[in-house]
Amino acid sequence: MLRNTWMPSSAALVAAYARHNDGIPGAVRQRLLSRALALHLPAGPARIIDVGGGEGYQAINLARAGHDVVLLDPDRAMLAAAARRLRTEEPAVRDRVALVRGCGEQAPDLVAGRFDAVCCHGILMYLDDPAALLRTLVGLARPGGLISVLAKNGEALAMRPALEGRWADARTALHTGIDEGGRNVVSRADTVGQVKATLAAAGAETQKWYGLRIFSDHLGEAPIGPDFDVLCDLEWEAGCRDPYRAVARLFHLIARRRSC
Repeated sequence: MLRNTWMPSSAALVAAYARHNDGIPGAVRQRLLSRALALHLPAGPARIIDVGGGEGYQAINLARAGHDVVLLDPDRAMLAAAARRLRTEEPAVRDRVALVRGCGEQAPDLVAGRFDAVCCHGILMYLDDPAALLRTLVGLARPGGLISVLAKNGEALAMRPALEGRWADARTALHTGIDEGGRNVVSRADTVGQVKATLAAAGAETQKWYGLRIFSDHLGEAPIGPDFDVLCDLEWEAGCRDPYRAVARLFHLIARRRSC
């Protein structure tokens, strides 16, 4: 398996990610992911796998919408957090989510059959080389199935440190493509073009991509305010168009596996 920079620090990071998801940037990410998925998923109940689904934010949202979801994650602490969140849901929602421990590249040996949709959100950034995982995602999808990938935008890494007033870090990021002042663990970034090309070589064509956190990425763990819905609408509209989406911290790419 490729080196994963998340796993050595996982115990300390579960709480940090929970705080992140309770703040504006994390909440914007989850809201806009859900909004895009709702547009692209099949109308009826779908069979979905969430690779690296962590504490289950998206998996539970999808189950609430009536989909059957396999949440696959290698981190015991993350799966435990997902199980705790599931216990607060209605029985019908709990019954639609299966928790499976394992890495994405191992998925074909851990789960049976193919899926109507394959999600992988915020995982590529922790791998030295995401190509093997991207190929696996395509292989998990049925012909015509949806593939949803959220990744860090390698073409806009200087934006966050600059907006936070970290001028030296921003200049380094501009020249090297690395933001050394990350909030959690060392991670890497991809470009839309790189992910599109890798998916295409594996048999999936990109349908649409969105930018996430254009205006709110620098807010850290700032609490959600009464104008959060207005912010999300602004982020959504800007994330659907150029040139704004090109400077987002994250990009969300929707692809479909070729039918033949």
